[in-house]
Amino acid sequence: MKSELIVDVQPKEVSIALLEDGRLVSLQKESRNLAYAVGDIYVAKVKKLMPGLNAAFVNVGYEKDAFLHYLDLGPHYSSYSEFLKQALEAKGSKMPEISRMKLLPDIDKHGTITDQLTSGQELMVQIVKEPISSKGPRLTTEIAFTGRYMVLMPFSDKISISQKIKTTGEKLRLRHLMESIKPKNFGVIIRTSAEGKSVAELNHELQTLLKSWEDTVAKARTAPVPSLIFEEESRIVGVLRDIFSPNFENIHVNDPDIMAQIKKYVSLIAPEKSDIVKLYTKDEPIFDHFSITRQIKSSFGKTVSFKSGAYIIIEHTEALHVIDVNSGNRAKAGTDQESNALDVNIRAADEIARQLRLRDMGGIIVVDFIDMNKAEHRQALYEHMRQIMANDRARHNILPLSKFGLMQITRQRVRPALDIVTTEACPSCFGKGEVQPSLLFTDTLKEKVDYLIKELKVRDFIIYVHPFVDAYLKKGIISLYRRWRMELGGKFKVMPDESLAYLQYRVLDKNRTEIDLKEEKDLDKSSSVKTKTKTKNRTAQKPVEE
Repeated sequence: MKSELIVDVQPKEVSIALLEDGRLVSLQKESRNLAYAVGDIYVAKVKKLMPGLNAAFVNVGYEKDAFLHYLDLGPHYSSYSEFLKQALEAKGSKMPEISRMKLLPDIDKHGTITDQLTSGQELMVQIVKEPISSKGPRLTTEIAFTGRYMVLMPFSDKISISQKIKTTGEKLRLRHLMESIKPKNFGVIIRTSAEGKSVAELNHELQTLLKSWEDTVAKARTAPVPSLIFEEESRIVGVLRDIFSPNFENIHVNDPDIMAQIKKYVSLIAPEKSDIVKLYTKDEPIFDHFSITRQIKSSFGKTVSFKSGAYIIIEHTEALHVIDVNSGNRAKAGTDQESNALDVNIRAADEIARQLRLRDMGGIIVVDFIDMNKAEHRQALYEHMRQIMANDRARHNILPLSKFGLMQITRQRVRPALDIVTTEACPSCFGKGEVQPSLLFTDTLKEKVDYLIKELKVRDFIIYVHPFVDAYLKKGIISLYRRWRMELGGKFKVMPDESLAYLQYRVLDKNRTEIDLKEEKDLDKSSSVKTKTKTKNRTAQKPVEE
């Protein structure tokens, strides 16, 4: 199976698509200036205790107070609290060291929040869930620093090893190795990617994570409350760290700086794979070139079709996600209704597993499969669903079909579900069904090009439009596009972009920096108004001076 990673870097966000044999199986979007992301560490203050919920609301600077449950304090909260008290209260003195302190007993897991926290108390907390809908972030005081090969957890001496490492000898090697290099009072979770790695590689990452911990505590001692004290060096590399696989054949990136970051990271963890990172330099949008935009538009709607005419309908509610399976007008429907239902359900299960990863759907998912009478068919569907969901990185639990033919799935929800709007209102009638007379969009577009060339003195640029508009502009031997170039001059190009709506466009200069025409025009207008005002004032003052 050919696996490729496509990274589309835009000014405000980065989209990462995973292709398997050219088919989109995973899509992640990360804002380039995202705040309150999973893994960020803040110094914060307890705002309000809620004994009824056995939780506290904590001010981390977000518009909604963050939520900290008693169980998220972690068993080692006593040791954490004592260390933090010494570190924050004695800010002028030498920073305490965890390895020299004696760990205190674990707190009672059936205790109450009022036993451990007080209103106004300062804490060092980590985001475990980003803000979703009307809810603020969810927090923990079990601080963890994640690397490629391990996760470092202060205030613990436990060494855990990934269950995906099956070899007993390798587990013993990694455990003995880690016991010999890790400092006292630090716990470590050894990740699957550590399998077969040398002591030098593991020790280098351990020292890097320890340095991150020391820098974070040092920053907490001087930072105002609340404030951010730790975040990933690059969010894109952070996302790549979790999804990178040595099986990748190509990683295509359309930004030189991000490409350099990714290449540097890949060179560290898999030097033999550094040449798979390639810079995409064509004018055509990278997602259009690899047919990703088309797959996104066909996969993120309410109705998703798959083989033989069958389809699923996905509905999102506040409480859960509901998926309905329909056989549709199947071309290869057999004579046996039971076998036909099993075949459709098996194919639907494949598509549902893909959709859960694509949309990053979490919480409760209820699937209404086509009814099957035979118990062995229902069991076969359940086993198939468990098998294909085994590759899903998010924690999940699948229950067998109920007597009503419903399958219930719970899936870890860390980020909001990825919902992409695949429909748009008609730009002429705005959904009323009546075509109204309007100015041609191409005339407006020509004004923009004229403004760029004559007013802003930008001659070398690319203007991206909807493919239908691009086809209209380039239709015929003496096309509108050619006439514009002869009339206005310049080296500008018009290119199609499948992600744009009919009346949308975007402009990039020769350095691939986006030009906001609206802001430029507003600035131009405001400056002209100021000039006119000054002229009027001078005219009014002239007779007085005489």
